[in-house]
Amino acid sequence: MRVLLSSVAAFALLSACNGEPGEVAEDAADTVTEAAEEAVEAVEELAGGIEETVEEAVAGPTLEQVLADPRREADRARDQYRNPRETLEFFGVEASDTVVEALPGGGWYGRILAPWLAAEGRYYGLNYSMSIFERLFADMTDEQRTRLAGWEASFPATAAEWGGPAAGGYTLGSVPENAAGTADVVLYIRALHNMARFGELDVAVDDAWTLLRSGGVVGVVQHRAPADETDERADGSRGYLREADVIAAFEARGFVLEASSDINANPDDPADHEIGVWALPPSLRVDSDEQRATNAAIGETDRMTLRFRKP
Repeated sequence: MRVLLSSVAAFALLSACNGEPGEVAEDAADTVTEAAEEAVEAVEELAGGIEETVEEAVAGPTLEQVLADPRREADRARDQYRNPRETLEFFGVEASDTVVEALPGGGWYGRILAPWLAAEGRYYGLNYSMSIFERLFADMTDEQRTRLAGWEASFPATAAEWGGPAAGGYTLGSVPENAAGTADVVLYIRALHNMARFGELDVAVDDAWTLLRSGGVVGVVQHRAPADETDERADGSRGYLREADVIAAFEARGFVLEASSDINANPDDPADHEIGVWALPPSLRVDSDEQRATNAAIGETDRMTLRFRKP
């Protein structure tokens, strides 16, 4: 700005040689004033741009930026079925929230949540108890058992590989007292069927109640059985649960069903596969190439999407 004002002043002095002194002085003064105002505006604009850049850096990436991140290159094939942006927006998740994700597994949602929440929010995992793992994997090796037993301690490092730190990990049925009321959102995304299968659906519901602050949200995405399915085929062993049963379990604990959505619905899924949800993508555990092609065309399972709120 000093250079600009000096240049204007020099121009005003040169102009004084070609006009009446009073007129020249007045013109020069006006020119200097206009130049000063323009310089101030330029500086303010520059400062504003710097401030916006700093704010963006502090705020972290947007959800759209995270979804487009190269880390998710292999994950994006599933976006058409899992609709992560629409799902998280439906649940009302914000980048500044404390979010607990049940069964983060290989990180499909973790590669979204970990980097998105890194700057302003907090990300936690919630995993099966060892008793559930033992019932799921009867032939578990000692090495696998040791790794699963240390899951809470190792989860932050795992999340760091997904693009952002995790604040910690919890185990279903053993949520510590100091975690009570700390979460804004608890996500059960395709995570309830085995809990129901082994008679521990209430454990998952109770843990969500414990973790959430008043006004917090439980977001549920779950493979959906037909409403008239039998108890035996809708007990979770095939991956499918009846929507009415899930709603009843959360409402019995005191949660309020705030909204439901067809974001993740798939009317092409008959939900009658003998081996359950694993007959469809991404597992496609079927024998014949013909059946595999048919099931691939169906896409992933029909899913309920429910938003509950803790009063």
